[in-house]
Amino acid sequence: MSDPKSVLPYGSWFSPIEADDAARGDALLEWVGFLGDDVCWTEVLPEEDGRSGLMRRTADGVEEVLPPGWDVRTRVIEYGGRPWLALSGRAADGLVFTHGPDQRLHRWRPGSDPVPLSPPGAWPGELRYADFAVHGDEIWCLRETVADDTARTARRHLVAVPLDGSAAEDPSRVRELAATHHFMTGPRIEPGGDRVAWLGWDHPDMPWDTTRLMVAAVLPDGTLGAPAVRMGGEGEAVTQADWATDGSGTLYAVSDPDGWWNVHTVDRDGGTRSLCPRPEEFGEALWRIGLRWCLPLLDGTLAVIHGVGERRLGILGADGVLTDFADPATEWHFAATDGRRIAAVASSPGRRRTVVLADPADGSVRTVRAPSSEGPFLPSDAPAPDADGAASYARTPAPDAYATTPYRRTYRGDDGEPVHVHVYPPHHPEFTGPGDELPPYLVLAHGGPTSRSHLVLNQEISYFTSRGIGVVDVQYGGSTGYGRAYRERLRHRWGLTDVQDCATAARGLIAEGLADPDRIAIRGGSAGGWTAVASIAAEPGLYRAAAVYYPVLDPVSWREETHDFESRYLDGLIGPWPDTADRYAHQSPLREADRIRTPFVLLQGLDDTVCPPAQAERLLQKIDPDTVPYRCLTFQGEGHGFRRSATVAASLRAELRLYADALGFTPAAASSSSPS
Repeated sequence: MSDPKSVLPYGSWFSPIEADDAARGDALLEWVGFLGDDVCWTEVLPEEDGRSGLMRRTADGVEEVLPPGWDVRTRVIEYGGRPWLALSGRAADGLVFTHGPDQRLHRWRPGSDPVPLSPPGAWPGELRYADFAVHGDEIWCLRETVADDTARTARRHLVAVPLDGSAAEDPSRVRELAATHHFMTGPRIEPGGDRVAWLGWDHPDMPWDTTRLMVAAVLPDGTLGAPAVRMGGEGEAVTQADWATDGSGTLYAVSDPDGWWNVHTVDRDGGTRSLCPRPEEFGEALWRIGLRWCLPLLDGTLAVIHGVGERRLGILGADGVLTDFADPATEWHFAATDGRRIAAVASSPGRRRTVVLADPADGSVRTVRAPSSEGPFLPSDAPAPDADGAASYARTPAPDAYATTPYRRTYRGDDGEPVHVHVYPPHHPEFTGPGDELPPYLVLAHGGPTSRSHLVLNQEISYFTSRGIGVVDVQYGGSTGYGRAYRERLRHRWGLTDVQDCATAARGLIAEGLADPDRIAIRGGSAGGWTAVASIAAEPGLYRAAAVYYPVLDPVSWREETHDFESRYLDGLIGPWPDTADRYAHQSPLREADRIRTPFVLLQGLDDTVCPPAQAERLLQKIDPDTVPYRCLTFQGEGHGFRRSATVAASLRAELRLYADALGFTPAAASSSSPS
């Protein structure tokens, strides 16, 4: 028999998951692809100021592909996009990539240093490149030209950049191919090179509202013929398009004419057919240029990522039969294929982000890059361990045995609408709470708001749950993953529906006897920060504390202060300006901010162009510090979404301190050890 658990008040359990572990331990793995036979991916390196390294697995372990110091990252539309591409199926041909600091396009060959392909801008980052394709001796891609580092004014073109490097000093060598819309994805070139496809949309639409699938002929001189719309239009969002690999001319599109992102074929005349019509999502909101969820394979089948509120990997045949891999992963991201195999980042409630390689031939799924807890990454120039056996690059996350087992739950609001949530109960293998005590809970409002969060093992959530603090992650109305109708519950109701749904989730836990009604807090970043502030203003009796990360708060000024991509986002979330100015005043979290009495901590990057620091400052101007205890932490060099481990750790420590004071518990000292 196992030893009985020690009884300690919730919130006071000793946890080996410290803030530094949570900040460093869960590697941010993105943008998977193939370089020859090697699976490669980008990996954010928090210990190196958030640099994004391009990694691969070798017989000796994980190593960087490029020489030290290169940052494989594009700032296109501020949220980024696919930043690299192998030039062929042979590793010897190398790759092209965008370098983070200057945003120039570079080419790398094995055994040499990268060389620039694109010209410098008038200032670093003026010209940005993403989502590449090879056409002859050129790279075709999306180029974004921004007016200044605020990115409030921008233009976009599909361009052709010579692979010989001649455009690095001669900008005239870059050919502009098309500029059909204010926003576009990169080009998808038909096998054989006869046609090219891309997606486009214009203000005030966002890419999950209305997009159009464009197709143009590639003329003998390398220019494009007149583009034609092949799918999409008002109220329909095509979120991905790719050509069949067999030379048949079939174009696949992931679109939602029936309210769900399903896979369709598109013929030369624009006729469409749904291959597997289901009330499921086979795509996501296009927040980042170049994301793919439908991958044509060489045998004529499609690898697809699909589900409702989760994502599974399956193979879709031409007959519409869908067969899933027998793998426990419930989330698949950044998928890529070499035509036979599928590489992706996979995760589940029992495992953190992992780079995997799936083979439809035998149904196998092999780990390429294990979660950090299964082996630290040490670059080739890592320092030797110090006297204590530590190295500055080493990642030492706590055992995943301290993570809770989350589950899905659906509550009903007062209007009868469903509210989907992920519940992460408090958990520790050695401790339990007193029988007469209910645990405190954090209500988590995700960003976006047209986005979703994932029911997976999450080190940051484990930081709280392993201390005896529950977390409920609310997929409020407006979240993706549940079809267009659920997504549009937030239309013109931002600051209302999201606030109501978060309260519904909290009250649902309370009604089930799972959470202490006097110890509920709320946390959120970006759009989730908006919801957190709006919630403590609207529900002062429900929430006893709030953690607010890089929020948008003043919708009127935000329209003028934010970057180009989101500058008309509020047309759908609140309404057209100035025709609905009354809604802007009514739905703003600042409307009743002077009535806030809930303690909070505000965390803000000073280089944030999405939610500039002025947004946070307007909240603080309305708060009386003698009435409302609050802390404000600002971080130089951080933008929208913290990348540095020191920043993330400092933020988590500030949160825990706030919750302890406001919710009434005493955290175990970080330097203590488990008593058992």
